[in-house]
Amino acid sequence: MKKVMAIIMAALLVLCAGCSAQEEKKETSETVIEEISQAESSKETESSKAESSKAESSEAEDESSEEKSESSEERSSAASASSTSIGAHTGTEREVYETSEDGAHAIEADGETVSYEGIQVEKTGNADGENADFYGENAAVFATDGAELTITDAYITTDGGHANGVFSYGDGTTVTISDSTILTESNNSGGLMTTGGGTMIASNLYIVTQGGSSAAIRSDRGGGTVIVDGGYYETNGKGSPAIYSTADITVSNATLVGNVSEGIVVEGKNSVTLNDCIVIANHTQKNSNKSDAYQAVKIYQSMSGDAKEGMSYFTMTGGSMTSLNGGMFWVSNTQCTIYIEDVDFTYATDDFLTVEAAGWGRDGSNGGHAFFTAKNQIMEGVITVDEISSLELTLAEGTVFTGSIISDGETDVIIEDGASWILTADSYIDSLELLGSLDLNGYSLYVDGELYEG
Repeated sequence: MKKVMAIIMAALLVLCAGCSAQEEKKETSETVIEEISQAESSKETESSKAESSKAESSEAEDESSEEKSESSEERSSAASASSTSIGAHTGTEREVYETSEDGAHAIEADGETVSYEGIQVEKTGNADGENADFYGENAAVFATDGAELTITDAYITTDGGHANGVFSYGDGTTVTISDSTILTESNNSGGLMTTGGGTMIASNLYIVTQGGSSAAIRSDRGGGTVIVDGGYYETNGKGSPAIYSTADITVSNATLVGNVSEGIVVEGKNSVTLNDCIVIANHTQKNSNKSDAYQAVKIYQSMSGDAKEGMSYFTMTGGSMTSLNGGMFWVSNTQCTIYIEDVDFTYATDDFLTVEAAGWGRDGSNGGHAFFTAKNQIMEGVITVDEISSLELTLAEGTVFTGSIISDGETDVIIEDGASWILTADSYIDSLELLGSLDLNGYSLYVDGELYEG
């Protein structure tokens, strides 16, 4: 964990250094490190009573009201400690909005245009099931029915089961939130939540979640559009990637950390686009027993009805992706298009891309089907495709792939002019279109069962 925190600290410093446009971003690196350390220490102390029950929703929802109580003065102190140039501003005298009622909202915008600035929002109380996860019940801040809600410099906390931080629900509803901090403690409590076709526009947020099924940037049934620029987004529960997408989500210039789960999950006919982001995934706990794999990016279809079936999309341009446990990309029970360009990878294993069937979908027809394109990309490792899956791999100009391909399914490889593949083990594919460079490196390549002679 020390290694993980060190990487997170470094990532935050990099992100803060790139945000010089705001006056508060003139703090020294030493001050930033000190404040973040204080914030992490404060959060660990506040959440220690709930730590033993984070993993299971029922336990989190049964926490006593005594464990959840905290005064406005204490919240204000925590807000001051955790605020750096990312998130809520320091020194703001805040108007407090709070509720402890089960299912209620501290702030609700219903079909209206309304703005809040310099506020503190405290939400305790519980909910469960579809009304909370799909329709916004029990969220600290909730917008619906075509509302236009703008929030600036807010410090938002929730401590209850199914208590999302900020929720945008329904076609025509838009939430715009900036320079704010969101901290959630319990299960099924994401930071930003978008469903039913809503829109979420966020910038320079500091979000940390502790519970299971609590993605920092989260969507659910009905999806919507999410646009995020800048900020820091961290999760600490199982089944809680930094981003869980059943929507169209675009994130730029942000740090995304999954301390227990994947960094990114895309489900079904939805998308994630990352521009110049830092992704750190330490996937150490699985949310189900349907797969044995650990990975930084998971693309799949759960068949739960929360995401339409169809092509999934993952695009990453610039930035970096670090896996601290498990492979890099994993695809199952869906078609997907993956595009990467100029991404700096740090590997935990040699599993670069796995396309395979798992426990989701109908046996025999639940493989993955991936169209993977890499441009101006250095990448390495093993690509694996099982017998009911398929892959079309395009190595575009400027790409060097150092690795091997083991395919029992249908795998077609295109090496464009200016790209190259350097084998690191015997490899098996179905077709090869070679315009660039292929270095067998002493190994054998079999194309459609025949030894490739060059």
